[in-house]
Amino acid sequence: MRNYTKKIGIGVFIILIINIIGSYFFFRIDLTQDKRYTLSDVSRNIIKNIEEPLYIDVYLTGELPATFQRLKAETRQIVEEYQAFNDKIIFRFVAQSSDKEMAFVESKNLFKKGLTPINITVTEKGKQSQVMVFPWATANYKGKEVNIALLKNLMGATTEDKVMGSVQNLEYAFSEAFNKLLTEKQRKIAIIKGNGELEDLQIAKFLIQVRENYHIGPFTLDSVATDALGTLKALKKYDLAIIAKPTEAFSDKEKQVLDQFIVNGGKTIWLIDQVNIELENLFNPEGSALAFGRDLQLNDMFFKYGIRILPDLIKDEQGTPIKLASGDAGSATQFQEFNWKFAPFVVPLGTHPTIKNLGGIKFDFASPIELLNNKIRKTILLQSSPYSKKIGVPTIISLAVVNEKEDLQQYQNTGNLPVAVLLEGQFHSVFENRVLGFKDSDFIAVNKKSQMLVIADGDLIKNNIDKNGIPLELGYDQKTGNLFDNKDFIINCVNYLLDDSGLINIRGKDVSLALLDKEKVSESYLTIQIIAVAAPLMLLFLFAFLFTLYRRKKYNR
Repeated sequence: MRNYTKKIGIGVFIILIINIIGSYFFFRIDLTQDKRYTLSDVSRNIIKNIEEPLYIDVYLTGELPATFQRLKAETRQIVEEYQAFNDKIIFRFVAQSSDKEMAFVESKNLFKKGLTPINITVTEKGKQSQVMVFPWATANYKGKEVNIALLKNLMGATTEDKVMGSVQNLEYAFSEAFNKLLTEKQRKIAIIKGNGELEDLQIAKFLIQVRENYHIGPFTLDSVATDALGTLKALKKYDLAIIAKPTEAFSDKEKQVLDQFIVNGGKTIWLIDQVNIELENLFNPEGSALAFGRDLQLNDMFFKYGIRILPDLIKDEQGTPIKLASGDAGSATQFQEFNWKFAPFVVPLGTHPTIKNLGGIKFDFASPIELLNNKIRKTILLQSSPYSKKIGVPTIISLAVVNEKEDLQQYQNTGNLPVAVLLEGQFHSVFENRVLGFKDSDFIAVNKKSQMLVIADGDLIKNNIDKNGIPLELGYDQKTGNLFDNKDFIINCVNYLLDDSGLINIRGKDVSLALLDKEKVSESYLTIQIIAVAAPLMLLFLFAFLFTLYRRKKYNR
């Protein structure tokens, strides 16, 4: 007995010593295959700067279906991981009141903060019910608050796929929010004006989102005519220039200003309509309009940089829905959804961080981009489906195309046309060995490395406006009720071009979730119940029975 007590004492002493030594060293072991609970170095560098309490409220609570319970569990795991590295991070899961009136007031307050709920249809054992969920969190630091979307919108995806994409995005969502709270705006974005670009109201949702991280301001090229050098000097103070759907040709002086901004290391995003046609033009008695090329005098610039935007339109069998009036004349007007082949539904397929975990993106009268051979590295971010082809202009575009029968044989080796291309490297000036638009003693033909994104559709960044003049969410089609991932794509691209911390690279992290197959569960519901409930009990009773027999046999000797 004394030896037994001595062994226990030695064991307790060893455990105490290990705990005391362990208190001086911090380490965590992630045994998951995909290392989903291992924070990236970027995330750790961000949260190490948290010096005062940072409060996180998670609203993903209540009676959630199994897939959302998994999202809730993964959210808890990731915030616990943040807290383990910095105890100044304090989080809680906020449950909705059980009182209906109080719950309504709480939901209204959350909605005012920009936390929009979603209705989930839950199907269990053949019965369906609707559950309202707030898949959001908020982070508050020194009185400043940001919203964190926990659920990614993946149009056309199943709930399981949405949850998978959302889990993949959790670390990026939280780290980006912390970075907003901790980092003062430094980078500057110029919204180029003066050549018929989109108005601020037409890109309002993009501007509202991007100004959370960056300084933004309109930059007109009108002053080039009177003070070209001054305009160039002012533009060089910006880090990124966005040219959103210009409709008027650029002069040589304007092109030289943009060219020298690029050659000196400035980043650019071009959203170009190479063909002149708008959907509104088709809503006339004939239901058709002429599409013709638009010459912006930019072809020589893009050619020098390594691409060509072809003056063609893309016709894609994988189109987006359009609502048109149907029925006989004189009868009550009815609207029906059709597949609009001139508005490609582009699904990102690559692993680049700008498109990782994104849903479908809507294009409208897009043109194909041809890649040219030079030393600039080119990455195709988005392309049309395999069942697409080029339509030359000028040509008549008619709404009657929605009634065409699909003939997939006409798309042999014509599809997969690039519509968004990232260019990276040392850009050579278009004015190299050419007459300058204006005299510039600091002119350089090639200098710093830079990056450029070219999107062959100016409407990708354009938000719709309702009848009261209020801008709608970027990517939201009010006529069909579909929400596309246009905003996330363009915001990702801005972050990629201006990201010094490497935050955008967190999107490259792959997480694998073992989700249940609902169909198999439904087919074998009784069998799974027996395996999950009865089998463990039977094993327990069997173990108890065998252990009892063993003890009787041992002590009866």
